[in-house]
Amino acid sequence: MSVAVLCLFGAFILAVAVRTLILWRATGTTGHRLPPSGAGAASLVIHLFMALGVLATSVAAPLAEMAGLPALPLLDQPWLRLFGVVLAGLGVLGTFAAQLAMGNAWRVGVSDGEHTELVTTGPFRLVRNPIFTAVVTAFAGMALAVPNVIALAGLGAFTLGVQLQVRRVEEPHLRRQHGQAYERYAADVGRFVPGIGRLRTQPR
Repeated sequence: MSVAVLCLFGAFILAVAVRTLILWRATGTTGHRLPPSGAGAASLVIHLFMALGVLATSVAAPLAEMAGLPALPLLDQPWLRLFGVVLAGLGVLGTFAAQLAMGNAWRVGVSDGEHTELVTTGPFRLVRNPIFTAVVTAFAGMALAVPNVIALAGLGAFTLGVQLQVRRVEEPHLRRQHGQAYERYAADVGRFVPGIGRLRTQPR
């Protein structure tokens, strides 16, 4: 399954590249907003967790398995590995579909000087962060397909980074950008799973 995971990661990168090209042709911007040079240590640590998690789960883990690193016995089941490949494939497709659903508001990262539309339609009617939900699903599938210690550590680091990025960076940004409109939306729609992680409206 190592080759399958590497191919799935390649498909994930290709999907992001295609989405980037679509946005660039429509708006003249790539949509990628990396932390500026003056970003705080917390923001840099969050992105480090996410980057290392992605590389560990989707590249280092399958390469390590090919080099002889044994899988964890409890998870080393053929049916579970196959399920992981299917789950990862669905996660990659879901990521691309959720990215498309954002239209020209799609961004990777945030920029306080940029105002984008608050998208609440399509998959965003079910959860506030369907892209992150799909991405975590994809990498969870890859970890099941190549269930060694590197994959599980990478999945843990990436999931932690996603949680911190959404809670510490993106939700405060959206509150500043959209005010009560975002608060009403967040009070009705779950963060990553329908109905779970809804925000309480702040008293005024």
